[in-house]
Amino acid sequence: MSESGAATGPQRAEGRREQKKRETLLRITEAGMKLFIANGYEATTLDAIAAAAGISRRTFFYYFKSKDDILLSLQASGAEAVIAAVMDEPLDRPPLDAVRNALLKVCATYEPDAMVVVDRLMLSSPTLLARKQASYIVQEQALFAALTERWPNPERATALHLVAMLSIGAMRLSIEAWRAEGRKRPVSELVAEIFEILKAEV
Repeated sequence: MSESGAATGPQRAEGRREQKKRETLLRITEAGMKLFIANGYEATTLDAIAAAAGISRRTFFYYFKSKDDILLSLQASGAEAVIAAVMDEPLDRPPLDAVRNALLKVCATYEPDAMVVVDRLMLSSPTLLARKQASYIVQEQALFAALTERWPNPERATALHLVAMLSIGAMRLSIEAWRAEGRKRPVSELVAEIFEILKAEV
């Protein structure tokens, strides 16, 4: 930093590079989503996404391993937001309540129409749906890691692992209920209901 507090050359360059990466990532994601909606998920090729985003096939692989990862990255970003919200919860709050509150906060930010589109695209590909289901295990592990960081007492580890398992399960049930009801109610409303049922039974 200079004496005035402004970033100097290398720092400004790094900032520009990171901004360019974020912009490219967003451009690829938006291009992919538009093509998925217009042509269907299976019919959309990786090359078509790269062309629409104005990048090379090689550059695409710098950001995503496959076209599946475009949709799965949306799910991953939601999980990251939940973990961040959990870390902001008061330490004197029960972990299960903390996760519930975090899920409600993040679900409240979802655009209903966009969520419907993403869900339908997920269901349109057996491979993608299988990867989505497998990702819940990763989310559970990440949530457990966050909970043990927030409440580091080793004696609570088993209980916190159980909280992570139940919370991700509750979220899955909420999505299934939302889908079964025709995607009419906000997911956050269903999350609140499922957690009430969970707390009444444990």
